[in-house]
Amino acid sequence: MLQNIQSILKPIAFEAIGKGLQNITGASSSLDAFKMPVGDPGLYGPQSVVWKVHADFSAMMVGGLSSLMIQALHPRALAAVWDHSNFREQLKARLGRTALFVASTTYGSVEMATQSIARVNAIHAKIQGIDQLGQPYKANEPDLLRWVHLIETVSFLNAYQHLAMRPLSAADCNRYVVEMNKVGEMLGATNLPTTLQDVLQAISEYEPVLSFDQRTRETLQSIENYSVGITEKPFFALILKSSFDIMPHWLLQKLQRTPDGCLQTNARRVALQIASQPVQWMLDEQGVSAVAKARMV
Repeated sequence: MLQNIQSILKPIAFEAIGKGLQNITGASSSLDAFKMPVGDPGLYGPQSVVWKVHADFSAMMVGGLSSLMIQALHPRALAAVWDHSNFREQLKARLGRTALFVASTTYGSVEMATQSIARVNAIHAKIQGIDQLGQPYKANEPDLLRWVHLIETVSFLNAYQHLAMRPLSAADCNRYVVEMNKVGEMLGATNLPTTLQDVLQAISEYEPVLSFDQRTRETLQSIENYSVGITEKPFFALILKSSFDIMPHWLLQKLQRTPDGCLQTNARRVALQIASQPVQWMLDEQGVSAVAKARMV
């Protein structure tokens, strides 16, 4: 009897959770493309740290929002997005495309991953201009790509270490950095560090060029005013607040924010861990990482 009830309720629960995730992320792509070809490990494979970290939905959301806000501190990097997209008005669509890119390069076949990277490189090749300080920029400039890559890497990693019940060892943190460099280099970033400590040092060296201007402020406002349904608002609020919690304090200060106390931060972390369990339960069974693992059998 209990098994019959579970077999009835489980699909209903999964469907409800899936709709909630689509409302939050804007992602609606089919996972069928991740099922083939059988045995293709993609760029990383199931034994990689990248597969493990990127399977954690809440960590990826927290890390993704955190990285977007920090990246907006670089005037030339922000100008490339500001001048050539409408991300502020269509933030959900942008997040959906970013989520698909990360999924494709992490869990897709080698062909899917390389095609996704080629599409991004083709877009970047067309983007150039002058920022508000009169400095020229090109979206495919290695140093700008390096900045974006470093912030994304450390943000995903910080979020995972903050939220995971079993955080990575120091050695696995360094493995994650090295593995992530593969996509970074394929996108055109150069001179990428190979340890977490060196990543943090490399980020600190960008400090002289970072600034919090009106464009940065509007970017933060767009993210903080991100539209989700009323039922997803409490969950998203935890994700948004946590995206500030994981930032290095000097970057948080650059964004003109002050860190919350340890008690408040830890309470929020535990609340998000609990709230994430139904979502992760569903994704572990039928999310993109589950589909990719099945492809390897």
